[in-house]
This record gives sequence, C-alpha cells and structure tokens, in this order.
Amino acid sequence: MTLFSFPSAKAANCEGPSSSSSSSRTDNSDHSAMSTATIDAPGAASAVDVDVSIASSSAGGSKDTLLQKEASKPVDKPESALKSFLSGGVGGACVVVVGHPFDLVKVRMQTSNLQESTFGVLRKTFAKEGVPGLYRGVTAPLTAVTPVFALSFWGYDMGKRAVKAMDRSTALNPGEAYKFTIPQLVAAGGLSAIPTTLAMAPSERIKCLLQVQANEAEKGGKAKYSGMMDCGRAVYKEGGIRSLYRGTVLTLMRDVPGSMAWFGTYELVKKELMHLQGIDPDTGTLSPLAVLCAGGFAGMACWSIAIPPDVLKSRYQTAPEGMYSGLGDVYGHLMKEEGPSALFKGMKPAMIRAFPANAACFLGMEVAREAFAFMD
Repeated sequence: MTLFSFPSAKAANCEGPSSSSSSSRTDNSDHSAMSTATIDAPGAASAVDVDVSIASSSAGGSKDTLLQKEASKPVDKPESALKSFLSGGVGGACVVVVGHPFDLVKVRMQTSNLQESTFGVLRKTFAKEGVPGLYRGVTAPLTAVTPVFALSFWGYDMGKRAVKAMDRSTALNPGEAYKFTIPQLVAAGGLSAIPTTLAMAPSERIKCLLQVQANEAEKGGKAKYSGMMDCGRAVYKEGGIRSLYRGTVLTLMRDVPGSMAWFGTYELVKKELMHLQGIDPDTGTLSPLAVLCAGGFAGMACWSIAIPPDVLKSRYQTAPEGMYSGLGDVYGHLMKEEGPSALFKGMKPAMIRAFPANAACFLGMEVAREAFAFMD
C-alpha cells in the first residue's frame, strides 16, 4: 500500500504553485494520477515478487550453508573399546617385565624385618638366585596383570563414557568433539579400578605368597608352594573362593585413589608437555620421550598415595588363616608393633620401580593404540 501513495503524491506535486488552475487541468491531473497509479501498481507487484524471490533465494542459500557447516562438524565418535582393552594389555606386559624385580623387593621389605637398602636386596637376590630369582613369582602377575591392565584401560574408557553421559552440556552440542576436564578424567580413573580389582585380587594374593615364601627359604625353611598353580590350588583348598579374594577391600582402597592419581597425573602432565612444546592437544601427538616422562610421573603419583593401603593388603594377604579378623585388626597390630612408619615400608623400592615401569606401560599402550587405530 505504501508504494501506491508515493506516485499519487508525486502527481499532486506536479500541479504547480498556481491557485487559479482550470477544471480541465484539474481533470487532467486527476487522470494523470490515476494513470500513474495504474502504471505503478504492476511495478509495485513486481518489486514485491522480486523481494520475495531474493528472500527465498537467501533463505535457501543460508540453509545450504548451515547444512554444509553441520556436515563439516567433527563427529564425536568414541574410541573402540576393544582397542583400549588390547593396548592396555600391551602396557601391562611392559609393566611386569620392567617392574617385577622392584616389586619383589617391595613385598619382601613389607612382610619382613629386612633392614637392607633396595639395591642391597636386589644385589643379594641376584647373587643367590640369579635372574630367575629377580623374577620369582612373575608368572602370576604376567598371566594376570596383562589382562588386568587391559581391563584397567578398558575401564578407563568406559569411565570416560560414563562421565560424559552424566554431563548435561553434551545434549546442547550433540555431535561436537567432547573435551574432558582433568577432574572428569580423574573420576574416570577411579571407576576403572572396580573391574580391575575383581580380576586382580586372586593373582595379587598368589603373587604375594610366592614372593614371601622366598624370605622363609632364605632362613633355611622349606618352600610351601612349587609354583603359581600349586599356590592357587592350596589357597582355594584352604578357604575356597573367599580365600582367593582375601584382601579385596584393601585392594580397592589402594587402587581406587591410586588409579585416580595415575590417570589424572598422566593426562595432566601430557597436556602440560604439549603446551610447552606448542602441540595442539586435540590433534597433535607427543614424542616417545614425553610419553615416558608423563607415564613415569603418573606411576610415582599413584604409589605415593597407594603405599599405606598396599602395606596393609600385603600383611593381610600373606598372614596365616585366622591371624587377623579384618582391616582394623591388621592396622592395630601394625601400629602397636612397628608404629606409623611401618605404613610406608617399601616406599623406596615402589617409587624406584614406579617411574620406569609406568613409563614403559604408557609408552607400550600409546604405541599399541597407534597400531590398533584401524579398530576405531
């Protein structure tokens, strides 16, 4: 309607300033105004049509652009759970090969009154028993720790999925690449310890029993078990499944906070090293040396928290049946007989072992992840 008023006003202005216009001129002016309106009307309609066409074209173009943008967004596809499982198993095997001699020393120091240094015990063991002595009881952890670490990294992957599912912000940005915070990764690490402990507790007890009997053999005693299978059968015969899972609560007390520190520290150190090296954390990869450093610090963080419950676990799992009534009884005896310092027995060998063993673990895991990338 507005388009019609402008030509009419223009026609009226064409009348001029004279006030004594003839009637014929007035009629002609009116006729001109009507003609102008008649001529302008189709033009106005055409302008509207053009405007609508342009608007439709713009809307279509905008729609196509939005579709292109949506198509170009990164799809947040979770990694293969099987890849996490297999790469974790490779990392676990690396841990055992590198760290078992130090683990042997740790358990011997925790379960006896040895006053020698870590390397003193290693030298003594090597001199008397050679390399096989340093790897006494290795069959149990190698058989169990490989799948246990596989479960640990699988559990970490599942923990991350659970943490992400609980984050309401994912519903606001579906399909976009999700970025985990360090506290979320710490929580996922704690969740990973639950399936791990269920598989690990029996082998942990067998490993400790085999390592401790070496202390008795050094004193002239007779070895009670001939190997892992014999030890497992004897423990099961002694008290059934319950005996095999003896110390599970203590294992959880060690592994839940330990795993939180382990995964959290690895992710934090890795992220900081990437920033220092100018690498984009979302697309870049660390050098093997940087992965070794991050893994080593992760292991040290883990064991600095896990040693006190590990001491209680080792005492409880290797004690004769009926010696302790539970966790509180183990703790009470330890405080009464040896004092608070006993809770940190084996700290030195554990920390010495932690860096190389866990550095090897994470490097093995990362290499395996690259090799199994086709599974995603």
